Amino acid sequence: MSVCTAYNDVTVPSFMYGTAWKKDATAQLVQLAVTSGFKAIDTANQIIHYQEALVGEALLALAEQGVQRETLFLQTKFTPVGGQDHRTPYDVSTDITTQVTQSFQSSLEHLHTEYVDSYVLHGPYSRGGLGAEDWEVWAALQNIYQSGKAKIIGVSNVNAAQLRLLCEKAENKPMIVQNRCYAVLGWDKEVREICEAHKIIYQGFSLLTANQDIWADPQLRTIAERLGTGPAQVIFRFAQQIGMLPLTGTTNQQHMKEDLDIEQFELSTEEVQSIEMIAV
Repeated sequence: MSVCTAYNDVTVPSFMYGTAWKKDATAQLVQLAVTSGFKAIDTANQIIHYQEALVGEALLALAEQGVQRETLFLQTKFTPVGGQDHRTPYDVSTDITTQVTQSFQSSLEHLHTEYVDSYVLHGPYSRGGLGAEDWEVWAALQNIYQSGKAKIIGVSNVNAAQLRLLCEKAENKPMIVQNRCYAVLGWDKEVREICEAHKIIYQGFSLLTANQDIWADPQLRTIAERLGTGPAQVIFRFAQQIGMLPLTGTTNQQHMKEDLDIEQFELSTEEVQSIEMIAV
């Protein structure tokens, strides 16, 4: 598997397995993903959508099978109180810096590790620009990065204006951006261009579920037929070829293997251009 490299020279496997919405099946599916060949796992300390502790159970089981922690890229997130239910992994009455510290320590315990490879803000507090809460939370993430307990820090669910501000004013700008990626928005073109300019790794999630209306597109079907693969694999390979690190959350082992085989084929320049404009 190839890798993506952030501006601080940390490398990330070019395909990531996402654990959102896996519930009680999380541990089993993480083990299946890793044994199928995935080297990067994404989770979050947010019980509504993730079971981070079950990811940790899977890591313990994998270690017993000889899969060492150092061979895997682990990414988790700090989720602000607005994205949590009553089961917060921190004391909501404390300041944001303390909340981040408590959540991060909880994540280390859940994942049975002394560090994470990537620590991500699940989303800014502000809808438009960046407010005082956003700068406080980013300062807390920077402290974790500077301590060496996270090799990379980043932000998710961010718009172009917010990302520009972080790149301009933060002591450590994001090394990773993880966004839901819509074909109708040019596959998040504006944010991707900022990432490319600053050597930030762009991770795209919901590449399939957010774009179901393009599945029947004749262009996509024709490309898949030429390559002898499925539309999903074409979209994932397209993502990689335009510089994106895709996430998949498939629960099907055959699909896992098919997804991991996408680097065996190449889309032409014309095919990449047609998919880039497929819903614009």
